[in-house]
Amino acid sequence: MSETITATMSEWAARLRYEDLSEGARVQARRYLLDSVGCALGGMQQEDAHIALAVLDEIAGEGPCAVLGSGRTMDAVSASLANALMIRVMDYNDIYWKQDPSHPSDLIPAAIAGAERQDLSTRELMVGIVLGHEFEMRLCEAAFPGIRERGWHHATLTAFAAPIVAARMLGLSAEAMQHAIGISASRHATLGAVTAGKLTMMKNTVDPMATQAGMLAALMAEKGYTGPEHVIDGKEGLVHCFGPDWKLEVLTEGLGESWRIEQCGMKAFPTEALTHAPISAVLDIVREQDLAPDQVAKVKIHSLQRAADILADPTKYDPRSKETADHSLPYVVAAAIVDRNVTPAQFTPERIADPQIRAQLNKVVVEADDEIEALFPELQRVRVEITTTDGERFQSQLDYPKGDPRNPLSDQEIEAKFDALAEPVMTETARARLKESIWKLDDFGSVRDWMRLTRSDRT
Repeated sequence: MSETITATMSEWAARLRYEDLSEGARVQARRYLLDSVGCALGGMQQEDAHIALAVLDEIAGEGPCAVLGSGRTMDAVSASLANALMIRVMDYNDIYWKQDPSHPSDLIPAAIAGAERQDLSTRELMVGIVLGHEFEMRLCEAAFPGIRERGWHHATLTAFAAPIVAARMLGLSAEAMQHAIGISASRHATLGAVTAGKLTMMKNTVDPMATQAGMLAALMAEKGYTGPEHVIDGKEGLVHCFGPDWKLEVLTEGLGESWRIEQCGMKAFPTEALTHAPISAVLDIVREQDLAPDQVAKVKIHSLQRAADILADPTKYDPRSKETADHSLPYVVAAAIVDRNVTPAQFTPERIADPQIRAQLNKVVVEADDEIEALFPELQRVRVEITTTDGERFQSQLDYPKGDPRNPLSDQEIEAKFDALAEPVMTETARARLKESIWKLDDFGSVRDWMRLTRSDRT
């Protein structure tokens, strides 16, 4: 086993046990699992998921790993993709943004599938959840600037973290885990084009595909397949290919001394992360001043350069799909003005085409602000100024949105979010039983038994 950085990561991850986790990490593992299952039960109702599951009906193999909601069982690789896509498809699951953004709960399906394949306990599942957040988040802190600023998508980094989770669930040795990282990461780099300009279903699919790749790599490594051990820090590895200014010590320093999962955030809105603070600020003004849409003349948003670039390019002023609308700062602000809320209901084809919402789009001006840029990522500051048709001006400034670890969703708010997403496919009795099982996950028992509680009991 070569002494590369993936060796250090693998040696620690392969040794990690439930007893090593802090109580805070265990609490967050339960909270992120509940949030993610809710997102999956909402996600199973989306067209993207219907298409992908139809493909898996054709190609997936037999296996012990269940699909959230349906309960259908299949092989571990296919189940990892199916469940990760359902969690991700609404862009409503967790968010971490330092140098790079990420959604660490996209890796939870690798932990679930591996645990089901090996018939592990729910305590082991919690280890997998914490492990996925640990390395996904560390990878997103290591590049200066982030790889998104270099034109690459963060699914590139998920391909390094997912095989660690999968290999740990399969009980692989540190050496085999290191090979799994090499197998997955050496062939899975994702272009930033999936979140640039006009967006498609691939926006929410590339990260689940990286989770799928991690599980496949771990299964190959289990059988003795090898991969490059120097995939991060060696010749033509991550640092070599993606450019200088990496702080690789971030990947290994202080492992086990604190837990990154305690620093992650949740989404209060089903939209791109940098829209959350502007949405909150606009809602504050509109609700406090009781402004009707026809009273609003202009909305000026001071934000980050990347927000102006990603979320307010010309295509975002004419969204025609859910994928573009939930990454359109003009659209989500327009919806907030008209509906005084931003929920999944604002991303139906009917609402996206609504004349009253569309009438607000060109009122929104997004301006990059150097002062705000200098504060990021410590603060996600945004300043919003609304000018009315009468010439009045109202301002709001926020430094971080609801759901940020400095302003977290409460357990009750997570449950409310879960219920809103799951209600169309799961009765109140079934939802209550599932929520209770997650809050008591440490002592539940078999992951296979627990997954049965996630089945939809409504058509």
